[in-house]
This record gives sequence, structure tokens and C-alpha cells, in this order.
Amino acid sequence: MNPAIQRVTDRIIARSSKSRAIYLARIDEAGQSGPHRGVLSCGNLAHGFAACNKQDKADLRSLSKANIGIVSSYNDMLSAHQPYEHYPALIKQAVNEVGSVAQFAGGVPAMCDGVTQGQPGMELSLLSRDIIAMSAAVGLSHNMFDGGLMLGICDKIVPGLLMAALSFGHLPFVFVPAGPMPSGIPNKEKARVRQLFAEGKVGKEELLEAESASYHSAGTCTFYGTANSNQLVVEMMGLHLPGSSFVNPGSALRDELTKAAARQVTRLTQLGNDYLPIGKLVDAKTLVNGIVGLLATGGSTNHTMHLVAVARSAGYIINWDDFAELSAATPLLTRIYPNGQADINHFQHAGGMALLIRELLDAGLLHEDVQTIAGPGLRRYTQQPLLKDGKLHWVDAPAQSLDPEVLTTVARPFKTHGGLEVLSGNMGRAILKTSALRDGTEVIKAPAVVFNSQHELDAAFKAGTLDKDCIVVVRFQGPKACGMPELHKLTPPLGVLQDKGYKVALVTDGRMSGASGKVPAAIHVTPEAVDGGAIGRIKTGDMILVDGNSGKLEVLVDATEFNARAQAQVDLSHNFYGMGREMFGAMRAQLSGAEQGACSLFVTEDHLHG
Repeated sequence: MNPAIQRVTDRIIARSSKSRAIYLARIDEAGQSGPHRGVLSCGNLAHGFAACNKQDKADLRSLSKANIGIVSSYNDMLSAHQPYEHYPALIKQAVNEVGSVAQFAGGVPAMCDGVTQGQPGMELSLLSRDIIAMSAAVGLSHNMFDGGLMLGICDKIVPGLLMAALSFGHLPFVFVPAGPMPSGIPNKEKARVRQLFAEGKVGKEELLEAESASYHSAGTCTFYGTANSNQLVVEMMGLHLPGSSFVNPGSALRDELTKAAARQVTRLTQLGNDYLPIGKLVDAKTLVNGIVGLLATGGSTNHTMHLVAVARSAGYIINWDDFAELSAATPLLTRIYPNGQADINHFQHAGGMALLIRELLDAGLLHEDVQTIAGPGLRRYTQQPLLKDGKLHWVDAPAQSLDPEVLTTVARPFKTHGGLEVLSGNMGRAILKTSALRDGTEVIKAPAVVFNSQHELDAAFKAGTLDKDCIVVVRFQGPKACGMPELHKLTPPLGVLQDKGYKVALVTDGRMSGASGKVPAAIHVTPEAVDGGAIGRIKTGDMILVDGNSGKLEVLVDATEFNARAQAQVDLSHNFYGMGREMFGAMRAQLSGAEQGACSLFVTEDHLHG
């Protein structure tokens, strides 16, 4: 085992000993023997199966058949979730065929950052993760179920579903993906048109045509943002069936994998011989495997918050120092947009998850001795699924990558570092995604240009006042300020400035997430401005250093002068209403800092420890 990865794992276990013990005691208490619906009164149980057919009612009354709860993020506006429309019927049939029952336990909201980008609704995006966790918990709270199937894909949905599943940690859960849409126009072409639009060289019609050719059918967006990072991390954690993450929707293989997932969860219930509650499956080694997979592929920076919140749901405490140390030990093995020009389908064709996991396992970069929903040991995940004569089989990964420009080896990595750096200094702490940066852009020292919203920056760009070396500071974008929206609308104008030859970077207490690209972006700055963070004392003209090599984030101003400055005051009232935002005020005020998971469900250590 790589000593750095073992060291971080041991540190997480030691740091979390008390909270993990409390969590395990709680799920052991909840995991009473036999189907939980056995404790329901006759009236309770009759309500629970009133709408079932005669056979399912008989099975549920007998208490000898498993009842599987389905929780789904289906809606037909969002391409990633539209395929889930037909999953419940497939699942119920597959579960019935092995003598068990499945009921649709509940739906959860699913919003798309791609639709809400730059819009007021984006300010509900991060908040939706905790809402999703709570919504799933409501669906599972009827105590009717022996296990669950979680149907979710995109940004906040999978972390929310995972947090909910861990709160029902005495039950087994299998996560069921839907897969990416087929490839559209090349990512390089899409980015080119976006920059031309930002420069005013093409109109809205040309931009819409390019976007529509990229996002063109059912399935997940094909770039390597948070949605596909979710799928990769969940498979790395052993919560998907091996090789199921990136099989396209509507294919026979996709349907067979869905049915196999449904059958598999019945085997993991207390009524089977392989009882494996998710609270026991997810441990420190599982979490570290997920982080290493994320880093080895240059995945979404959102997970520096999501995995912190997920870990806390299982009684573990992880922090950004853990991410940084793991990143230093993990080589970058993929080039998937925005870290390259390939998309997730190209990664799948190059060898996909099976080849990636084998490379990392053989190099001692993953813990092999973990539990998974497919059985003990992560080595099982070095196989990929295929259909032969209509039957589902798993075969070994290719001997070598079918496209070394997309998926490479530990011996010849694209970078020796996992592509994520934690920055610290007199401005606080931040995350910098380095995997997509051009050589020579890891260190930027330039005067600040300060904005209090992304719209102010956009106006300055159009006015031409940013045509210079500068570090753009966009503050009051943190969790408590306005829900921490993603700021991807800033990427095209900053990319234009960079292409003009200017040295530019972004510093913000907001997010850029999985699509962070070639412009250096120190994001998730904490403490945030509204919480008294130093980012609120920066003035236009201050020299700033963003150093991705040494991990520094500094305002180069005399300390006495800087500390004596008054905190900037901004009227944020316009962020608190419209598009439903007025209903989330109390929740927004409860959010923890970015490094603590930006979470409203685990606010204090006292809550975590019981």
C-alpha cells in the first residue's frame, strides 16, 4: 500500500474514532433482526401495502420476502434523469422474479446547474443536496423496507442520496446509474464558440446551435463535471455494479445492469445470506478509495465539500488536508474535458473504470480489502460487463489502454500530482484545480480587481476594463451569502483574457466545480466574506499571489494595514427572494463553511458526536 495513502487513512480512522463508534452503535440499534415492517401495527402495515397486487400483499404479510424501496430523481426535463422513467417497472419485475417485492418509496428533486447557470435558481443548487437527503429520508421513513435502490446522477443528487442512505445505515443500498448521452460535437468546438460569443464575434443563434449539438439527447452530459465524477466516485466506493457507470441509456446492456442491480440488493438484506448494510460497507478505506479515484481523474472540486458531508453521515471526519496529501500521492491518469479534449464516452472506450481501477490497485493506490455490493474486495471491479447471448457477463479489463491519450498508466501519468491543491495564507483556505491548467499558469501574481457579483465582472469585461494582468476577486458568493452558486459564466470571458496573453486568475468564495478549466481559480475561499473572511477586506489594486506549486494564497499588503481594514458591506437582500429563494433563508443561515461540507444537516461537532 502506498504509505501516504495508508497514512491518511489511518489519520482519518484515529480522528473519527469517537464519532464512528457512535454511528455504528446507532445503526446496530436500528438493525433489529427480521423485516422492520414486522414491528408495524396491522393498521400501519395495511396502509403500507394497500395499493399492492394480491401476490405482493401476501409476500409482504409473510415477512419472509424482502421489500426494496426505490428512490428516484426522475424528471423528464433533465436529460440525465429522463431515462429513469422506465426503471421502476424494470426493477419491480426483476425483484419479483427472485421472489421479493419492490415499492416506489419516493422521488427527490433534481435540478440542473447547466440550466440555472448564471440565473437566480442556481442559488438553490448547493442547498438542494441537503433537501434531497431529507426528501429521501422521508420516503424511507415508513419502515417498510429491507433495502433500497438509489436512482440518481447529477451534481447534488448523488451526494444527497448517499447521505440519506447512510442515515439508514442498517439497510443495504445499491446505486443505479443511467449513463451518459452519446458524444455530440467535440468539446474543443463547443468551448471555441462560447469564447467567440463572449467576444461578440458570433450571435446567440450560433451559440444555441453549438450548445444544442453538444447537449442533444437523453443521458448525462459527456464532459467530466460533477455528474460523471459522482458516478466514478460511487463505483470506486463499491456502490455500483462493476463497470456500470458509463453505459449509455437505452441500450440492452444498460437494462440488464439495472435488473442485475435490483436482484443484487435483495441478496444483501437481512433475509439473505450476505447481509451488508451500507453503514458497514462505507468505511475509511472506502472513502479514501473514492477520493483517490476523483484525484486520479481530475474530477469535480464539488467533492471537496460533498465527500466531507458524506463522510460525516457515516461518522467520519475528513478535511482538505486529507485531500491535499492524497492528491500529492496520486498520479493523474485521464484526460477528459475540461482536463483534455476527450469526453466520458472516450474514456469508457479506452478501458473505462475496470482498467483505471486495475492500474490504481496494482500500484497500491487503492485499498483492495473493502466490502462492495458485488462482494468482498475491490479487485472485482477490474472487470467490465457485456452481453453474450442475451446474458450478462463480466470480463477482465483490456490488457492496456485502447487510447493512451485519454487513459494512461501509473508508470506514464499525465501528471504526477492528482490535480487538486489546497491553498492557504492570509486570505484563508481555498481549493485550486490544477489538472486542467496550462504549463506556466500554476503561479499568478497580479493586482486584484474586486467584484461583489458575477454580473459586475461580466459588465467590466464587456467594457474592456479587464484587458490587463489581474486577479479577479468575486466575493459574497459563499454558502451563507447566497447559497454558493457555480460561476461558470465567468469561464469564457476569463478564457478570452488569457488567450489575449494576459496573466489572469480567479479568487472567489463561490464555486466553479467540475468544469473548472484552463484559468487558475482559487475557489471555495473560507471563511467566506459574509462570515468575516479576509476576502471581504481586499481592495482593487492589492497585489495577490495564487501559487499552485507552493500552496499559497496571499494578499501582499502590510499585515497591520490589512487587518485594520473594515469588512466590506454588501446588500444581499436581492439574493433572498425570487425563484423560491425566500423559502430557504433559515437553511442558508445554517450552512457550515466549505471545508466542513457546506452542510445544514451536521452543523456542529457536538451534533456529530451525539
